[in-house]
Amino acid sequence: MSKELLEIFENYERQRDNLIPVLQEVQGRLGYISEESVESIAEYLNISQSSIYGVASFYTQFRFTRPGDHIIRVCQGTACHVRGSQRIMNEVIKCLGIEPGETTADYKFSLDRVACFGSCALSPVVVADEKVYGRMTRQRIKKLLEEI
Repeated sequence: MSKELLEIFENYERQRDNLIPVLQEVQGRLGYISEESVESIAEYLNISQSSIYGVASFYTQFRFTRPGDHIIRVCQGTACHVRGSQRIMNEVIKCLGIEPGETTADYKFSLDRVACFGSCALSPVVVADEKVYGRMTRQRIKKLLEEI
């Protein structure tokens, strides 16, 4: 068990109710939930690895693969869809050579599809590294990806 995981576990009692907060903290520190993390969490909280995967896979916030240094999220909500978010997504796929849910081989970018950011007045919306970019176009997304 890694030192980092031990430090996280020190903050939580060995109760199943702490699974989600532990997962959140592990992902916050490591960027994702590794196989080693799942094994250690299962041992610490005395629950099965399959239970952990079941809970973690239910929530879209958790990742099981290392994310890229820059996370690009493209909104696919109704307002964004009507205003061309699929064209934006297609441009990102073309520029990065990955599909939604994937990470580039060099770990520079990860691409995610999001149901809605709640920024419909700015549609179509892209969020890159937690910064919101509204009224996105194919030209602007291409430029943004080059500048990151």
